[in-house]
Amino acid sequence: MQIVTYNLRFDSKPDNITVQQSIDSLLDPFLQPKFQALTQEQPWSTRRIQVAEELLSSRILIAGFQEALVRQVEDLAELFGPTWSWVSIIRREGRKLIPSQIGVGRDDGVSAGEFSPIFFKNDGVKKRFTLLNTHLDDWSDAQRRLGASMLLARAHFEAVKTKNPVFITGDFNSPSTGSGSGAYSIITGATLPVPINATFAAKYHVDDDQLPNFKLLDLRGEAPRRSVSGNYATFTGFTAPNNTSDWSRIDFIFGGSNKQCSVRTAQGYDTGTSLSDTGLLASDHRPVFADILI
Repeated sequence: MQIVTYNLRFDSKPDNITVQQSIDSLLDPFLQPKFQALTQEQPWSTRRIQVAEELLSSRILIAGFQEALVRQVEDLAELFGPTWSWVSIIRREGRKLIPSQIGVGRDDGVSAGEFSPIFFKNDGVKKRFTLLNTHLDDWSDAQRRLGASMLLARAHFEAVKTKNPVFITGDFNSPSTGSGSGAYSIITGATLPVPINATFAAKYHVDDDQLPNFKLLDLRGEAPRRSVSGNYATFTGFTAPNNTSDWSRIDFIFGGSNKQCSVRTAQGYDTGTSLSDTGLLASDHRPVFADILI
């Protein structure tokens, strides 16, 4: 199966343009566009069709998004169509996992603020696994380290309790090397996790002898080298293509080191592009794809 993680860039320039109006405004496909005519960030109403086209033309069965406001979630649900569903939170009822399509916004726990929804193709995946989708803090390395430690604990718990593969997608705001790489180092087992909330730790506790040394594997390094794309940076900003001053790799797809997620799991890893011929950047991040065998 193919999964993607994509930070959409939140709807910072809201308007009242509908999805259908965006579709109706598309250029005649036989007309040559004005190459690289657009610069800087464009409204979500201009960007959303390109986001959907990029993803729906691929083979994805699952998409983990970050930074999506409720309008963006609803727009993508409309563009993806009835063969897709989405969840933003999953609650447990006994041994059952109950998905909630309503989800919660970060600001008020209802609909205000950013969502990190997971979209999935109905009946597209037949095997069981756990997928955690996240967006870590963009200011504090300490908070990112805490978030990574909580994610590691939860992933370890799921690997032990379900005995199924575990994956994490998301914008870590933490590069894999250098300054600010603390979250990446923790999630990949290079650095010990920091102390986490006692209630959370108790809820997702596993004994020391259960999958000891569990960690998350960066699937870019697990896929065969010839199946890894040449693009490296996942954050590019809304700058001109020749301005790479802020480019970095901060968006990842990880797989658990438990038996069900071995080196053979990752069949391919691709960092796509958000740039079109017109100069339109669909986001300040690039989509990251992984072909996974489970």
